[in-house]
Amino acid sequence: MFWKRTEDYYYLKVETHYLDIPYYNQKRRIRILLPKDYKKDIDSAYPVLYMLDGQNVFYSKEAFVGHSWKVIPSIKNNLDLPRMIIVAVDNASENRLNEYSPWPTDQTKSEEFQGVGGDGALHAEWFVNELKPFIDNNYRTFTDRKNTLLAGSSMGGIMTAYMGSKYPEVFGVLGVFSLASWFNEEEFLSFINEHPLNPNTKVYIQVGTSEGDDTDANFIEGKMNQQYIDCNLRYYNDLLKMNHPIDNIWL
Repeated sequence: MFWKRTEDYYYLKVETHYLDIPYYNQKRRIRILLPKDYKKDIDSAYPVLYMLDGQNVFYSKEAFVGHSWKVIPSIKNNLDLPRMIIVAVDNASENRLNEYSPWPTDQTKSEEFQGVGGDGALHAEWFVNELKPFIDNNYRTFTDRKNTLLAGSSMGGIMTAYMGSKYPEVFGVLGVFSLASWFNEEEFLSFINEHPLNPNTKVYIQVGTSEGDDTDANFIEGKMNQQYIDCNLRYYNDLLKMNHPIDNIWL
């Protein structure tokens, strides 16, 4: 895919790779959005933003709810944004709930979903030990934590917060959107409190007032919107209780 503006020769290119996922014995699509002048300016290196639920990142026709994150239009309309490499990592589709939670769920209204979750630690290990080295070895990246960003929404928000705490030496900026830690709130908060972030880690937390979908309804008792809001506020408050600098948290 190319997009080009003739007046300033601005272009974006998406490159696609398929990497082995040993714990599911499958290939996983990884797409890399390269910044302006990447191929021409061969002496430059770039920060890397990793985004979970890669199907939702670029194109609405692929997105789960029919609306993408619109990353490409955002770059197109904000040319003053810092140039970076964006890595969209597809989820496991039918195994998404398992892969995006380090712990089995502690609540469900249906026997069908009993014990769902628990493969998140495997995914995080693959992410840090396989995916990141692949990107760093094949693209011109700044490899340090300050220039390694991670973002995800809902279950991807759980994984973003989890990996930030599990690997504080790897990720320096976290985008935690619509955190769905209600999925296993007790285990999540316990882990977060036992694994403090690097104090220099920047955390951006965002939640809406119309959250939740039909899948969530299989788990959540009561108002879904309020559950999401409460989860995000608890995460924010626990970061503050752990003395994470308030100047490094945006809510």
